[in-house]
Amino acid sequence: MMDHAGSRPGRRVFLQDVAMRDGLQAEPVFVPTDDKVAFVDALSRTGLAKIEVTSFTSPKAIPMLADAGEVMRRIERVPGVEYTVLVPNVRGVERALAAPPDEFNLVMSCSETHNLANLRMARQASVAQLLQVIRLSAEARVPANVSLSCSFGCPMEGDVPEAVVLDLAATFIGAGARGVTLCDTTGMAYPSQVAGLCTAFRARFPRAMLTLHVHNTRGMGLANALAALHAGVDRFDASLGGLGGCPYAPGATGNVCTEDLAHMLALEGFDTGVDLPALIDCARRLGGLVGHGLPGQLVKAGRRLDLHPVPASVAEMRARASEAP
Repeated sequence: MMDHAGSRPGRRVFLQDVAMRDGLQAEPVFVPTDDKVAFVDALSRTGLAKIEVTSFTSPKAIPMLADAGEVMRRIERVPGVEYTVLVPNVRGVERALAAPPDEFNLVMSCSETHNLANLRMARQASVAQLLQVIRLSAEARVPANVSLSCSFGCPMEGDVPEAVVLDLAATFIGAGARGVTLCDTTGMAYPSQVAGLCTAFRARFPRAMLTLHVHNTRGMGLANALAALHAGVDRFDASLGGLGGCPYAPGATGNVCTEDLAHMLALEGFDTGVDLPALIDCARRLGGLVGHGLPGQLVKAGRRLDLHPVPASVAEMRARASEAP
């Protein structure tokens, strides 16, 4: 039995898949629009709480998601599932409003260097731009969430001070953002660090929606998720098959795998609302969609109690033993 009240087995945990945005954005081959729509529709029936469908970033910057508007217009909206999109600026919001999502996801980095590399602007400029987007989202009556990249470390600067992360969160929550995602963009997080930052966030912003975006770059993704659960976090970003990573963070490929995380949570007794066999079926399809293998383990190994047939040689030995005097 877990020893923290916020980590009681049976507690509701919300899984949010980002494969169709975070995963596809860095793929070298464009996935046809029809395939994207069909895949989102399949994901919608797995019990996920939220799906990040696409990004309304400039098609020149991310050509793999140039069909964002058409995808959003064509997907089936399943009740109980939130459909979120990444919007980098006011122009992105304006484009997205043609087929309004349930949420706008905004992003900037806690690291000045990573922000310059990823968004090509200083943090101060990003803050000003995102505050403008939050105001516009309020006018459109679409909630805004802010994803803070490199919350747990920058591959070029090293550790990011906790105060920097929390002060940025305070700016956006104070401006009206309904939630913040703490992102382990580069896979640098470790369990006690995750628990500490999440606990501090919860103490300072008890009413804000908190999400943890976990990477498995150094093999600590599931351990970090467990640490966050102990700290009372109940929302997690993950990517089907472990697809995706940050193209501006050297070596930081590999989001934590949605089906692997769902499997672990089910074994620990948490209620995710996810149909795990259906999610695994989607993960099997995803490799064919992108044309290469994926790092997720559950598709390869099966669930813990997906048992294998008894070898014929063992059956023969048992038969002989039963016949022995």
